[in-house]
Amino acid sequence: MWLTRFRALPRPLRMLVYASFINRAGMFVFPLLAVYLVQSRHLSTGEAGVLISVGSTGLLAGSLLSGPVCARAGRRAALVSSLLLNAAGYLGLALVNGPTWTYAVLLFVALVGMGMFSPAANTLIADLTEPGERPFAYTVSYLANNLGMGVGPLLGGFAAAFSYQLMFAGNILLGLLAAVTIWLFVPADTRRAATSSSTATTGRAGLLRDIDVAVLVLVSFCYVAPLIGLEYTLPLAVTTVLHSSVALVGAVYTINSVVVVSASLLIEKRIKAYSTRVLLIVAGLLWSTGMAVLVFAFSLPAVLLSTVVWTLGEIIASVVVPTYIADHVAEHRVSGFMALNAFVLSSARLVVPMGLGFIWQTQGHRPVLLLLLLTPVVGMVAFAALRIRPAVRPAPALAEPATASP
Repeated sequence: MWLTRFRALPRPLRMLVYASFINRAGMFVFPLLAVYLVQSRHLSTGEAGVLISVGSTGLLAGSLLSGPVCARAGRRAALVSSLLLNAAGYLGLALVNGPTWTYAVLLFVALVGMGMFSPAANTLIADLTEPGERPFAYTVSYLANNLGMGVGPLLGGFAAAFSYQLMFAGNILLGLLAAVTIWLFVPADTRRAATSSSTATTGRAGLLRDIDVAVLVLVSFCYVAPLIGLEYTLPLAVTTVLHSSVALVGAVYTINSVVVVSASLLIEKRIKAYSTRVLLIVAGLLWSTGMAVLVFAFSLPAVLLSTVVWTLGEIIASVVVPTYIADHVAEHRVSGFMALNAFVLSSARLVVPMGLGFIWQTQGHRPVLLLLLLTPVVGMVAFAALRIRPAVRPAPALAEPATASP
C-alpha cells in the first residue's frame, strides 16, 4: 500500500512533500503574469513578453545558485531562502509602481527563488533515502508537485477575478507557509557520509563517473524540450490551426494531471525491475509516440490521446533522472548535479519557445510538430549509445552469527 510506504519515509521527507504541494498550490502569479502586466501595469503584449523573457533568466541563475547554497549552508537553508526570495520578488511586483525595468528586476528575484527550490528538494530527498527508497520518494515528490500545479492556476484564477492583490497575497502567504513547514520539520543539516561503493569512488574513476552522470543529465534535454515546446505550441495550434476554444488547452492540463495521479505510483512499482537505460528508452518511445500522433493525425482527439501517451514518458524520465544522480554521485556533489538537472529545464524554457516561434513564423506549424517528434527520437538513440552505470543495490544485511549450544 503506497500510504504505508509513504508513512515509512523519514518525517522530514514527508514534511518536504507537504511543503512542496503547498508551494505549488500557491503558485498563483506565474501562470497569470502576462495578463497582470498587461491589464494592471498597462504594458503592451510585446513589452510583457520581453519582460518575462528577461526575468526568466532568474530560473537559470536560481538553478546554478542552488548547488553552492546547499553545499555551504545546508539543504534547509537553500529551500527556505528560495521561498523567501520568491515571496520578496512577488511582493515587489504587487506593490511597486515604477519603470518597466523595475518589474524585470523584481521578477528576476522571484524566479531565482523558484529556480532554487527544485534542485534543493531533490538533494534533500537524496540525503534522506537509501537507494531502494529513492524511486518511490521521487515519485511521491513529483506527484505532490503536479497536484499542486493542477490546483494553483485554478485558485489563482479565482483570486485574480476578485483582485490581483489577492492573487499576489495568496501566493506569498502559501509560500511562507511552506517555508515555515520546512524550517520547523527539516533538520538544519541532512548531509551524511557516502555509504555505497559507487559514491565513495575518487580519483580518475570518480571523474569518469561524474562525466557519465553529467552527460546523461544533459541528454535529458531531449525529453524536457518537447514538454516546454508543447506548453508554447499547443495553445497556438488549438486556437489558430484547429480553430477551437482555448478551453481545450485546459483539458490537456487536466488530462495530464489525471494521468500523473493515476499512473505515477503504478509506474514506480515496476521501475526497479528494469535498468536505467531501458527506462529512458521507454520514456523516449512514449514521448515519440505521443508526438507522432500529433504529426500524422493532428486533430482534437489526437491532442487528447497524445497527452495521455507522452505524460507516461514524462513520469518515467522525471523519476529516473534524479534517482540516477542520487545513486551515482558522491554525496558532496549531489546538490551540484541536481542543480544541473534544473538548469537543463530552465534552459529549455528560454531557448525552446523562441526557437519554435521563429520556425512557426517562417514555415508554419507542421515543421514545429515534426521537430517535437524528432527531439525525443534523438534522445532515445543517445541513451541507447551512452555508457549508463548499473543501478545501486542496497547492501545485503549481514547474517547473525550462530550461537553455540550450551
